[in-house]
Amino acid sequence: MTPNLVPTLDTGMEERSRFAPPSRPRFLRFGPFQVDQQRQEVTKNGSRLKLQGKVYQVLVALLDKPGEVVTREELRQRLWPADTHVNYDANVNTTVNKLRQVLGDSTDKPLYIETIPRKGYCLLVAAEASEVPSGPLAPNAVTENASVPAALTKEPAAARSGFWIPIGVVGLILAGMLLGAGITITTLYISHFAQATRWP
Repeated sequence: MTPNLVPTLDTGMEERSRFAPPSRPRFLRFGPFQVDQQRQEVTKNGSRLKLQGKVYQVLVALLDKPGEVVTREELRQRLWPADTHVNYDANVNTTVNKLRQVLGDSTDKPLYIETIPRKGYCLLVAAEASEVPSGPLAPNAVTENASVPAALTKEPAAARSGFWIPIGVVGLILAGMLLGAGITITTLYISHFAQATRWP
């Protein structure tokens, strides 16, 4: 019985692995931008950008083929179902222009997206894939990773500044008291010296 079960299990595993979707990295980075494919969010230097719907889908299509031409037909198939009746050319142009606007790119001197005349578009930069976000740790990233102690997420400089404030206040009070005492002593000394010189 056992020898017959093993090939059956192996075949089932092969079938599942053949039809399983390819694993994709969660984060893609290019220039100052980071794409979180799980949340479908784009950030620039840690600040979230308003990039949703078809504009986001165009960016992902370009990131899937960096340095290669993504044809207008590929974008049409990705953005609109076959039974949708719209002006595809105008809508593709509008969507790519919105993406350029968000990225701060231009058609004259493209940094990220180049137009390939009568063919489509090409992403000019390579994207770096990663499973962890870059830059400062976001608040939700701390909660997702429970193994990070809370004490390590606080800024040590902030803790130190809380220590120095009372010391600074005490120092100012002492300096004021010393200055006041010095002025009082000087005034008394001057008035005493003036009286002593007045009477021979």
